[in-house]
Amino acid sequence: IKSLKKDGYQSVQLGFERVKRSNKPKSGHLAVAGSDLFRHLRETKSEDYEGLEVGSQIDVGMFEAGEKVNVTGVSKGKGFQGGVKRYNFRGGPKTHGQSDRHRAPGSIGAGTTPGRVIKGMRMAGRMGGDKVTVKNLDVVMVDAERNLLLVKGAVPGHRNSLLLISKSNTKS
Repeated sequence: IKSLKKDGYQSVQLGFERVKRSNKPKSGHLAVAGSDLFRHLRETKSEDYEGLEVGSQIDVGMFEAGEKVNVTGVSKGKGFQGGVKRYNFRGGPKTHGQSDRHRAPGSIGAGTTPGRVIKGMRMAGRMGGDKVTVKNLDVVMVDAERNLLLVKGAVPGHRNSLLLISKSNTKS
């Protein structure tokens, strides 16, 4: 638990999936806090962490059916993709003498001046695998016995990937 007085900001570090061994930096960090070793460790900013102590459990009981949540995760990796799929480029004309420019990106810069490709030009490359937050999803049901949270809508990532679910700030 980070405090405003000691660390300059308020946050809570969450860990789960206990392990026997961990690397030295993580082991030392958790030993200072007097905590068990965890495989996954995340820090989330929090304004209200009253009543939380080191080692206390957090479950889905903090959510209610009908409220809005934000879901953060890592999107599915798509591998190396061209400009049409990656950035929704139109592509070139299909006829009028075009033989190999159907899915080409088109011009990537001017001519002699500036004589180079400007930084940040959208080109083909690796797509996906980015941190994505889907906002304002509805909580359909909370099952406290099985510690399950049912959310309406798509969430980022593949099956069994880690998600961070937080209450939405929007007024509903």
